Amino acid sequence: MSDEKPARSSGPLSIVGPGLLVAATGAGDLATGALTGSRLGVAVLWAVLLGAIIKFVLNEGLARWQLATGSTVLEGTARHLGRAGIVIFLAYLCVWSFFVGSALMSACGIAAHAILPLGEPSTDKVIYGVMHSVVALGLVFAGGYRLFEKVMSVCIGVMFITVLATTIAIQPDWSAVASGMFIPTIPQFDSGGLKWTVGLMGGVGGTVTVLCYGYWIREDNREGLGELRTCRLDLLTGYVATAIFGMGMVILGSRLDADSGAKGATLIVDLANQLETSLGALGPTARVAFLIGAWGAVASSMLGVWQSVPYLFVDCFRMLRLRPATDKVESDNEAATQDAAAHRAGSTSPVYYGSLIAIATVPALGLFVGFSRIQLAYAVVGAAFMPILAIALLFLNSSRRRIGEAGRNSALANASLIAVIAFFIWAGANEIADKLN
Repeated sequence: MSDEKPARSSGPLSIVGPGLLVAATGAGDLATGALTGSRLGVAVLWAVLLGAIIKFVLNEGLARWQLATGSTVLEGTARHLGRAGIVIFLAYLCVWSFFVGSALMSACGIAAHAILPLGEPSTDKVIYGVMHSVVALGLVFAGGYRLFEKVMSVCIGVMFITVLATTIAIQPDWSAVASGMFIPTIPQFDSGGLKWTVGLMGGVGGTVTVLCYGYWIREDNREGLGELRTCRLDLLTGYVATAIFGMGMVILGSRLDADSGAKGATLIVDLANQLETSLGALGPTARVAFLIGAWGAVASSMLGVWQSVPYLFVDCFRMLRLRPATDKVESDNEAATQDAAAHRAGSTSPVYYGSLIAIATVPALGLFVGFSRIQLAYAVVGAAFMPILAIALLFLNSSRRRIGEAGRNSALANASLIAVIAFFIWAGANEIADKLN
């Protein structure tokens, strides 16, 4: 195999591609946004903004680590924290993959049923969910990263424009929206409000999928700290877009009554019907536009997860097979070179294909579980990853010896990571206290 690198991608995603990809991969969590909006209203819009900021901080840190060292955060964790951390992460990744796979199949099935119903919603959810998974599997097998990037660019444009347009069209109470964005409150705090808020925050812009940004910037041939400014612009664009999209879903969901039955396979249909009845002559057009945008969001998210998460399995198994490395700079530099070469061969490895097939098939079992239950489980399990990643970045990026002087965390970066850890500890403690009372 040749060591020559493929040319950098061109086209509409050439500058901000990986950032939009990682943000869009998390946009499939639109159902959690709508469900949270139906339960808590627009008062929790601040959680969408905070979630996007948290994801930007974490992704900027992992990009900075990779550009400075040549290795991904997962590889750095294995090298400096040992194999035990990889074993724990691998176990978590298996659980997370099941929940996210089930949630995405369910969401795709529901969106497709809303556009072209074949029968009962619960039956269509299964049929369409499996069909979408098979198509996504085929696209990843057939086209690799470049085809994936082109298909995603279409889905991103569709989902963003249609959801933004329909949100504006319903003419929400903009004063309530502004209040919800900038005055943090958690309605129904002691009766599930905290859990839904944390799930909403965790789902904005992806959870474990933020790690995939490192693999995508390698595919785009970004190396060295000279690319950090490009990555920051890339991520800023992606998370601004996903924050707007996420707030739109919460606003749309707030138009539904939490007790109206819009909590299962009828969720997206009920949202679309609400648009149709509230917009008069524009209603039918808005309904179709919203349904297409919702489908674009969940389809792009499924394709992003199917294409990228197998990289994580490849690296986990590779790290477990390697002998323990020393912490010397020379060894790190040599290992980073090997890491990059291994990544370029990663998408052709048996582990990549095996984990891809597993993600596309095993989670189908979750299609027979209640939709809102699987969505909440997916969001909460994903949110639990945020403080773990923050701790790893605080450890890796604060050391001159590990990352070098130019790549070290600033005081602001350290403070931001500590704040992320503190918030999730506080949320977890409150949830445990609620269970004990």
